[in-house]
Amino acid sequence: MSYATSLVRSLTLAATVAVGSILVSQSAMAEDLNVRFSWKLKGEYGFFYLGEEKGVYRDAGVTPKLGEGAGSQAALGSLVQGQEDVVVLPGIFAISAIQKGMPVKIIALYQPEAPVVLISHPEKPVTSPKDLEGKSIAHSVGETGTSYLGVFCEANKIDCAKVNKVQMDSQSRVPQFLQKQVDVVSVYLTNDLPVLEDKTGVKYPVLDLTEYGLAVPGMAVVASDDGIAKKGAALKSFLAANAKAIEMTRADPAAATTALKAVWQAGPSDKVVQQQVEQTSASIHSSAGTPVGWIDEKAIAEALKLIGSVEDIGEARPLSSFYTNDLLKQ
Repeated sequence: MSYATSLVRSLTLAATVAVGSILVSQSAMAEDLNVRFSWKLKGEYGFFYLGEEKGVYRDAGVTPKLGEGAGSQAALGSLVQGQEDVVVLPGIFAISAIQKGMPVKIIALYQPEAPVVLISHPEKPVTSPKDLEGKSIAHSVGETGTSYLGVFCEANKIDCAKVNKVQMDSQSRVPQFLQKQVDVVSVYLTNDLPVLEDKTGVKYPVLDLTEYGLAVPGMAVVASDDGIAKKGAALKSFLAANAKAIEMTRADPAAATTALKAVWQAGPSDKVVQQQVEQTSASIHSSAGTPVGWIDEKAIAEALKLIGSVEDIGEARPLSSFYTNDLLKQ
């Protein structure tokens, strides 16, 4: 072996060892973040798992410990107790909790309008607000799609007295609809609808509530005031990594589907999960010139009005107490 060849091999080996050392060092330095979803696995969470698989979080210096949840209330409770560093849940629930005094803030709002729609039976289609008159609609307490029906009726000049709102347990809404006990039920484009259409083989008529002015804040990332003070740098890195993962998912929804299904073997078919993933990507947006997840103060103000339309919230807190965009700034 010539001296030159030996030197090249030595340098190559040294470079490989150096790169390996850097990667090990980065991994060792990565800060753990406990991340709790408000619900069980679904396509909405696909970008987190794609980012994890592709090393986006590792490269950002954080290691998210992703976990399923059992409702927004439980997720927020564990956040305040310090068991979680961030929770991912519908923004409307975070806003309600903050108004009641919970010491947390929204640090990113990915869905300024939750992708909620009303679906109906093909033989009795509801595709415009006026079609709701004379129909029955399933409703459960706290359910996003129908809790603010009064506001929706007023905005679209329809007579809500002619809409029969049938109250029932949240778990009964969809089964009652499928059994044709009610004419209309609310579902998420990013979760329920792809599952239902795959299960039944029916293409349901859709009334998109967001198209007719009902903007209920959807997927948000929430941290405690204490966590923001103590782990602000790590949270900022986490949000930057989320932004990259979201863009990767837009570009390759099939890859996000595969990454999610790797930890969700009991989930629906790849086709259904990919539909959920694609609908989620379509629902994530922010104002022009702002980072993904940027929180518009107007969205908070409008959400408070919605909450105040169905319950007594007292004097509204200052809007700045509900959110911060500081962790999204470059």
